[in-house]
Amino acid sequence: MATNLAIDPELLERALEVSGERTKRAAVTKALQEFIARREQRRITELLGKFDWDDSYDYKAERSRRK
Repeated sequence: MATNLAIDPELLERALEVSGERTKRAAVTKALQEFIARREQRRITELLGKFDWDDSYDYKAERSRRK
């Protein structure tokens, strides 16, 4: 899907420098992937402390039961 965007040229040049990518397209793609990953991680960290932990749960015992 072709898309035309007006991106700040200084930001784009900086993204090329720090990403190590050779093309503008690759740099923008990498930036978007990292942006999405960071947002998804933030959503996961927001869940911390919202679940009760069962101290008696033994994940090693559960693994050996599956064999």
